[in-house]
Amino acid sequence: MKIRSAVVMPRGAAFPAIALILLSILSATLVAAIPASAQTLRPQALENGGQSVPDGEVLNRFIDVLRDEKKREALIQSLKTASGEESAGATAPESVPEVASFGRQVATYTQEMAESAVRSVQDFWQRLKSAPAAFAALDGDQVGVLLDALKDLALVIVTTYAIFLLLRQFAKRLYLSIGNLAATQNRLRLVGFAVISMLIDAGAVILAWTGGYIIALTFFGAFGSIGLRQTLYLNAFLIVELIKVVLRFALSPTTGELRLVPLSDAAANKLTRGFTAIITLLGYGQLLIVPIFNQNVSFAAGRSVSLLIALIAVGIAAAMTMRNRKPVSDWLLQTPGGPERNGMAGAIARRWHVLALCYLAFLAAVVLTRPGGMLFPVLNASFQVFAGFVVGFAVSGWIAGTVSRGIMLPEEVNRRLPLLERRLNTFIPQTLTLLRGVIFVAVVAFALHTVGLVDVKGWLQSQIGVRATSAVITVTLILTFAFVSWLALTSWVDYRTNPEYGKIPSPREQTLLTLLKNAATIAIIVLTLMVSLSEIGIDIAPLIASAGVLGLAIGFGAQKLVQDIITGIFIQLENAINVGDVITVSGTTGTAERLTIRSVGIRDLHGSYHIIPFSSVDMVTNFMRDFAYHVCDMGIAYREDQDEAKAAMFEAFEILRRDEEFRYDILGDMEWHGLQQLGDSAVILRARIKTMPGKQWAVGRAFNGILKKVFDEKGIEIPFPHQTIYFGEDKHGRAPAAYIRLSQERSGNGADARPEPDGQGRPPAEASLPAN
Repeated sequence: MKIRSAVVMPRGAAFPAIALILLSILSATLVAAIPASAQTLRPQALENGGQSVPDGEVLNRFIDVLRDEKKREALIQSLKTASGEESAGATAPESVPEVASFGRQVATYTQEMAESAVRSVQDFWQRLKSAPAAFAALDGDQVGVLLDALKDLALVIVTTYAIFLLLRQFAKRLYLSIGNLAATQNRLRLVGFAVISMLIDAGAVILAWTGGYIIALTFFGAFGSIGLRQTLYLNAFLIVELIKVVLRFALSPTTGELRLVPLSDAAANKLTRGFTAIITLLGYGQLLIVPIFNQNVSFAAGRSVSLLIALIAVGIAAAMTMRNRKPVSDWLLQTPGGPERNGMAGAIARRWHVLALCYLAFLAAVVLTRPGGMLFPVLNASFQVFAGFVVGFAVSGWIAGTVSRGIMLPEEVNRRLPLLERRLNTFIPQTLTLLRGVIFVAVVAFALHTVGLVDVKGWLQSQIGVRATSAVITVTLILTFAFVSWLALTSWVDYRTNPEYGKIPSPREQTLLTLLKNAATIAIIVLTLMVSLSEIGIDIAPLIASAGVLGLAIGFGAQKLVQDIITGIFIQLENAINVGDVITVSGTTGTAERLTIRSVGIRDLHGSYHIIPFSSVDMVTNFMRDFAYHVCDMGIAYREDQDEAKAAMFEAFEILRRDEEFRYDILGDMEWHGLQQLGDSAVILRARIKTMPGKQWAVGRAFNGILKKVFDEKGIEIPFPHQTIYFGEDKHGRAPAAYIRLSQERSGNGADARPEPDGQGRPPAEASLPAN
């Protein structure tokens, strides 16, 4: 069966019609014994155009057919028979379709694009060559038609414009008052005042348009009726003047204080006059003159007039471009309070007129090759593209200004969170720079979509576009949430460790909070990376498995590192070390300056910095826990009285305790331990002073200094080591010669008294004796 005619039906009726056809085949199958007889029978529903069987009943019967296997097979066979397929064809082997290679697909696509481009150029050239024929419908006799129409409209035009000019004079006074108020306001309020002035201007237009309608209905022609030409003019007046209202809103030629665009008064007036001429010509020409020619002459004459008006408007725009190219270039090159623009922006600003003339030439070509109403769609698309670029570059410029200025927080916030401003100025400018790139891509995509080169909307609605945009939005939200979480956590740690606010944190809290910040940062980075990769469609299960295998390999190959980390965790749990503690680790004593999960950094007394991994730590000695003691082992001469020395030591302690510098570092009375040791040349007395942790060394040095003064005042000797010299003897009991000379300084002549040799003839040993 061949279909020789096509029936066009609404989209909503397509499915019921198909269901009715399927139902007719089903009915024929149930009546006849074989599927082939289905072509000779038609159900009553189809003959009546599908009106006798409700849609719900059709769907129910169709569902029943699909559920029954036999009926479904009969339906398939009937469809094959209805399409002309031979019954033997069902058993024929299926041919495998040829799949083109990737290279062939690319070649086919480029071939089609090239052929399409050539056809478009040829079509454009043919239309351009035939463009002069579009003016063939115009002649000198048709000018009278326009003059007659203007005579009929003269009174309406004069009265409407008279009302409008009177209202404009009244509105200008309001503009000046509003401008005086806006002169001292900020940018946001300036926009508000500009909007108010625009509403007043639009109200004047609407009142003039309403007055023109009332006058036309009342005084021209029959009462209560209005001619078509008057209606065309009044509607054109409303549209054209409202467009001019928008132009005056941006340029504000009357009141410079309300001007949104940074222009001088002369430049604003010049641009307003030029654009007003173009808007007036296009508006009244296309909305009034062209319909008059269409009605009174011919549509060909109307198209010719439309083409002529459009070309005149393009010529006016080209003349404005050439006449104002230098002032506009200077204006575009200026930057607020800075040097002239350079680079690509500077090049575009200096050659803007070339781009404008190219665009005007494109408009002229469009008007000449497609005179049938293509001007306004092109102008609309151009306006959308221009507005998109203006908005995009305005937002991009604001972002660039924010990046250059940096983010400045209030002083109170900086005192509470001293690192927050630096973190924000580290990450936010990079993010804003990336956002500028996204805005540029979005503006270009919008422009390409508007001119019809790329179907961005269709791509966004496609499966790939939906997935891509969904992934981008989700990943952006994930990254934003992760950054905000990290920033909140680090700011909270900074606030808790800031000694100027709230409770002063202990060294243990500082250490644990620092470790928490580092661990949380690593966790946030890893989780954010994993979730982001999962959202963009990358299976992270192999990554997790690989990370597990890699972690196992690292565990075997870096056992020392694992031991460092495990030992460090237990050291932190047991609060053995905090930053700032004086400790002894692996034979090194100093101040703990840096503490990580793997090692500790110690600065010793000489300023040397030691990094000690926890795997090498077998014992930690901490001198900074709860309290400390200064143990004083003081030696006195054997001839001194022990009780007198004890009293002197307590006296020195009381002097120390009264000292303002050390009184708050001493936690109790001095503990007397008594005689500690009988040394070679001194009797050692021991006492102990309880101090604040870390203050034992300073307290001990101060106590030793005071005790020395007290001992000196009381004449208690702090002995130095004594030695007994033995010269020895030979095996016969005789000592070797030891010459000792005793000398005595005389106050008179200073002569030395030399002792005589002993009885055995040995010279005496020399000795120096002080003078009496």
